Amino acid sequence: MLEGKIIRAARNNAEWCDAVCRAHGNPGEFHEGMWLNRHQVPRFYPNVGTLGAPSQQQLDLIDGLLAVGLPSGWAVKDSFSMLELESRGFKMLFEAEWIYLPVARLKEIVSARTSARWEIVRNDLALAEWESAWSSAAGDTSKERIFLPALLENEDIAVVAGYRDDHIVAGAIANRSNGVVGWSNFFAPAAEILDAAAASLATLSGVFNGLPIVGYERGDDLRNALALGFESLGPLRVWTFAGSKT
Repeated sequence: MLEGKIIRAARNNAEWCDAVCRAHGNPGEFHEGMWLNRHQVPRFYPNVGTLGAPSQQQLDLIDGLLAVGLPSGWAVKDSFSMLELESRGFKMLFEAEWIYLPVARLKEIVSARTSARWEIVRNDLALAEWESAWSSAAGDTSKERIFLPALLENEDIAVVAGYRDDHIVAGAIANRSNGVVGWSNFFAPAAEILDAAAASLATLSGVFNGLPIVGYERGDDLRNALALGFESLGPLRVWTFAGSKT
């Protein structure tokens, strides 16, 4: 049986994916046990996120998307690593772990300080600079915007930036839903990862006070999150559609 924390983390992430798609004019749909989007979504974002244990309805909805003929490479976020999608023409893109930072641990790091000045991003000029810095850190060379100004109008979303010499050098995004705050898209100079991550969380705690933090990470980013005090909740997989059903 799936535990409440991991279900809330998956739902929060789906809410974030939907907010990004909505800002692009293509909101998704929430069904029992699944979020989906029948349109082409911004890069790095899935067309499906499962929200509960596997069911025939989930598979039927995925088959429906296959029938739509979305561009090759569209993705399914298998939030609890419970789906088998190879027979439908998918291959596994990566595995990761859901993470959870209790309020008690968050309170311990709210005094975190770095040499950067941390602020809330409040206008599109700053958001465009933020995305440029994020893209550079992620090695993303596309010039097409993902994070649009409509996101700044949502009171349940906050974009934070770390400035040095009036230039953005670090940042993160948070979204609030269902009693938790999702932490995503964090970036910072390699030598300052832990301190900057703590500072971003401290800044966000001032916006969404008193709520635990959730998200997902893998590799070095997961190890860093655990070092900060996050708990690992369980695995997820992301599948990408590679070709025709077998």
